[in-house]
Amino acid sequence: MPLGILGKKLGQTRVYNAKGAITSVTVVLAGPNRVLQCKTQQSDGYNAVQLGFDDQKEQRVTKPLLGHIKKFNGQAVKRIQEFRDFTKEVKPGDVVGATLFAPGDFVDAIGLTKGRGFEGVVKRHRFAGGDSTHGAKGWHRRSGAIGQRLFPGTVMRGMRMPGHMGQVRRTVQNLEVIQVREAENILLISGAVPGSKGDYIVIRESKKRPKGWKPHAERAGNADKGKGKKK
Repeated sequence: MPLGILGKKLGQTRVYNAKGAITSVTVVLAGPNRVLQCKTQQSDGYNAVQLGFDDQKEQRVTKPLLGHIKKFNGQAVKRIQEFRDFTKEVKPGDVVGATLFAPGDFVDAIGLTKGRGFEGVVKRHRFAGGDSTHGAKGWHRRSGAIGQRLFPGTVMRGMRMPGHMGQVRRTVQNLEVIQVREAENILLISGAVPGSKGDYIVIRESKKRPKGWKPHAERAGNADKGKGKKK
């Protein structure tokens, strides 16, 4: 993760651009993040930065974790995330925030999806269900047969069935940063971000569209312009 930050999902809204077009955005509280530890190739075998987010009372933090934080003169926090190969030069005690990103940057959002509880196959796997007419009784939202008769005489592994839905780690890629509000440490990100309001999320630099990325058509146009200049 070249660049990343811990944040909290605050909700959704919409904003207008200079042309008056509406964009649906997710509001993310992106900081302040405190730098707790900086790992190096010489000391730990790899380069990384540990960031802490959301202050916590010391008595609510386990003693081993509190000792680790105090070792680097940090304050107790609720969430800690390690980012490898952090491209920004920082040191323990520094504070980073939403200004790590700029409008137009693309990011990946990582979080836990909303928990839906125990759900059937129609909602969980989008099964069609049984007929509602023609004499069908009691099979409107069932999956149908799952067995294998005599051979192999068992339910196949991976069979889609009712069960717990949601509350799993998911990554949504290539979301565009619409606005950066430095004073409030808020990012307005186009599109949907995993999780409920108040959930912690990780915002990292997009792996597929890093800083400086341009659409293929724009890159091709610039290349054509360059060829024309050479001639």
